[in-house]
Amino acid sequence: MKFFRFDRDVRREITAFNSLNVGITPIIKNEGRTSVGCMYFDQNSVVGMHPATVPQLFLVIEGNGWVQIVGGEKVPVSIGTAVFWDAGEQHESGSETSMTAIIIESPGLQPEQFLKTL
Repeated sequence: MKFFRFDRDVRREITAFNSLNVGITPIIKNEGRTSVGCMYFDQNSVVGMHPATVPQLFLVIEGNGWVQIVGGEKVPVSIGTAVFWDAGEQHESGSETSMTAIIIESPGLQPEQFLKTL
């Protein structure tokens, strides 16, 4: 048995796309294009507008915040919300308070296969 950390203290700050007060702890990346990470949003945080490089699933596991696509309005998200972006879809996310989300990126993601649509 081995133990690992993925808490806020070991996160890597995200500064691309004019991002502010947010970091990620990568968890898994395989030889293909699948990766999993835990993203920590501090108070008044934002990951700026950018395209999803592959299909991306954003799972809120703590706190609350918002997500937005180009030309759309901010949509509130909270614990238990899953947001899916197709490859190439421009999006951003953030929180006024704080939020933690698991990010899964993979070409073969099909969340509608298991998750209930809101």
